[in-house]
Amino acid sequence: MSPLFLAHGSPMLAVEENDYTAFLRQTGAELKPDAIVIFTAHWETELTTISSRDDIYETIYDFYGFPDELYQVKYNARGSIQTAELVRQLLEAQDIPSAFDTERGLDHGSWTLLSKLFPQANIPVVQVSVNPYRSPEEQYRIGEALRSLADRNILLIGSGVTVHNLRAIKWGQKEAEPWAVQFDDWLIDKLEKHELRDLFQYESLAPNAQAAVPRAEHFVPLYIALGAGQPDKAPAVIHRSYELGTLSYLSFQF
Repeated sequence: MSPLFLAHGSPMLAVEENDYTAFLRQTGAELKPDAIVIFTAHWETELTTISSRDDIYETIYDFYGFPDELYQVKYNARGSIQTAELVRQLLEAQDIPSAFDTERGLDHGSWTLLSKLFPQANIPVVQVSVNPYRSPEEQYRIGEALRSLADRNILLIGSGVTVHNLRAIKWGQKEAEPWAVQFDDWLIDKLEKHELRDLFQYESLAPNAQAAVPRAEHFVPLYIALGAGQPDKAPAVIHRSYELGTLSYLSFQF
């Protein structure tokens, strides 16, 4: 059950059909996890915080200005206290402190993707927060601590975006901006070569890094998923497309 980094892009993914949503549907149809652990860019906490509950999550609409149909979508997945406990034990075994949350619902970084991957909402979900102020090395270490989840048939997903600059969006533009493509090209090259030192220093080494990642909350789930993957296995690009000129849907399997 290889870890994934998936782009969650626009919330409209939940109600639209396009090449990327078709990819998500196909991917979900091929996977049969016993549980899902998803790190979402839209839940930021200082301490790694793990949803711990067995009941059905509330669907959080943490956005505004979208069509009414989007606010009608419900993703009625249940949590898993057992899986949450396992996540916390694995983190603590590597001296990574964590906490439980028993009330928060699923934000759109989670349910937009999951509604396409597993539309029946019949797989338990554990949502985990991110801290964008931690270094890439620290993010990688969180994923590394959870590497054994794959052996337990638990799917780890890092939900974010590689190029995420809302100020640079080109409304109506279908072609990707060259600078966004250059950043993703660099990222793919370094991941395929497993050049961790360069990846950890992306801010100073990657072309157009500041434009692509003006703030790190959408980028750090990539390092968590990377750390959770097998170090002797080359990461694979499983989807690449762009929307609105700069919004990247680049996704990886680790």
